Amino acid sequence: MATEDKNSATAAAILPLVGGAANVGSIAHCMTRLRLGLHDRSLVDDEALKALPAVMGVVEDETYQIVLGPGTVARVTPEFERLVAEAREAEPAPSPSPDEPSTADGLAAQGAAIKAEQKARNATPFKLFLRRIANIFVPLIPALIGCGIIAGLNGLLVNLGWLPAVTPALAAMASGFMALIAVFVGYNTAKEFGGTPILGGAVAAIIVFPGVAKIDAFGQPLSPGQGGVLGALGAAVLAVYVEKWCRRWVPEALDVLVTPTLTVLISGLVTIFGLMYVAGEVSSAIGTFADWLLSNGGAGAGFVLGGLFLPLVMLGLHQALIPIHTTLIEQQGYTVLLPILAMAGAGQVGAAMAVYVRLPRNESIRRTIRSALPAGLLGVGEPLIYGVSLPLGRPFITACVGGAFGGGFVGLFHQLGDTVGSTAIGPSGWALFPLLDGNHGLGSTIAIYGAGLLAGYVAGFLATYFFGFSKDLLTEFNVSQEPPSSTVAATGGHRTPTTPTNTTPQNPNDPDSPAKAPAGV
Repeated sequence: MATEDKNSATAAAILPLVGGAANVGSIAHCMTRLRLGLHDRSLVDDEALKALPAVMGVVEDETYQIVLGPGTVARVTPEFERLVAEAREAEPAPSPSPDEPSTADGLAAQGAAIKAEQKARNATPFKLFLRRIANIFVPLIPALIGCGIIAGLNGLLVNLGWLPAVTPALAAMASGFMALIAVFVGYNTAKEFGGTPILGGAVAAIIVFPGVAKIDAFGQPLSPGQGGVLGALGAAVLAVYVEKWCRRWVPEALDVLVTPTLTVLISGLVTIFGLMYVAGEVSSAIGTFADWLLSNGGAGAGFVLGGLFLPLVMLGLHQALIPIHTTLIEQQGYTVLLPILAMAGAGQVGAAMAVYVRLPRNESIRRTIRSALPAGLLGVGEPLIYGVSLPLGRPFITACVGGAFGGGFVGLFHQLGDTVGSTAIGPSGWALFPLLDGNHGLGSTIAIYGAGLLAGYVAGFLATYFFGFSKDLLTEFNVSQEPPSSTVAATGGHRTPTTPTNTTPQNPNDPDSPAKAPAGV
């Protein structure tokens, strides 16, 4: 315990002397040095750092390197990472502007406040654990996307009989990463949980080593890759705990030899004679359940999945799906869940279009929608969610309705035998088209997914248009936020608040009537 306190104190002493958490861009360590990527080198107090008892010196290179010595650096680095993470979590959240709630800036401020509040609410141990799981898999998404697109291109060329000399090379490019994905998962897992990344990768590499086929576990021969990413995740987490135990009890003079050896030996034996088998059974169960759910639940299952995905994102629970998607891709070549969940974005786009139509006088919000809509069509829905629908309230709910109808459409076709899957995770909307795969040819798969998007757009639009606004909400937001051009000219180009004018007869029973707009907005 005293050693842990000493390491925490060292990390706490170093952090302010390198400019604080805001100045730290990256953290890593080698055998003897804490290596920091810093935003502003001038904020570092070199002399004060050198004067710390645990610091043997500093080295200026591509990274700023603080020499702590073997054994010590491996203990101080996790404490330093924890302090940086805690300092960043404690940053104050932006507050909404009370002056202009009906403008796009006001909505954006409210959305940012909601997002910050939700993030704070999500800081439960379980949700923080899910966030760490997401941090393991998110860095893998670029490779999954690139290899997935190459796999789709290769499949198209094979089906057409074109370029037979090239397709074997494309197959190797597409499959190489997936064959070793367990190693990358192990590396990232150890890094995320405070261990030495390369040791996590080394233990996870056991899973994909061809030689495990000669080993029996639970009365059955193992197969290379058994357990997949879930096995790699468990193996690397175990390696981190073994490593931390060794750091606590192994003398620093022997740490560089004993700790890596015991970490790989103990974690490796448990992985071979336990984790690979258990994780393999769990992985098979996930694939079987996903197929059963959509084959039997069909439209109903798709409706629920598509409708609940946006709330899951709000609660932070969507992160639990990332290893499930990855497991399905590893097993079946694609995940059947992602195209259904992507329909939530389609509902969001349809809802935004309805907001645009229902607020013809609010050019501020309409301008935000015009700028965010292209990203929404490509599956990046956050600008529309936090800038438009969520602060307005009802349009967020009606966007979920649109996602439910789109998900139900795709789920229905799965029940009818037309499977629609994605070869990678990350993109949605139109950006998912290059990654689609299925069991009845690319044309059929694209047609079903495209029709599902259309169903989500239409349902989201209609639900929002007819049910997304109360009379009070229309009164507050369907007002002009731009003064007449003559007023701008008269004030030398400076906009001043004006009372909206309208020469149209005003009907007090009409929710769109500007008679209900508060003066001076």
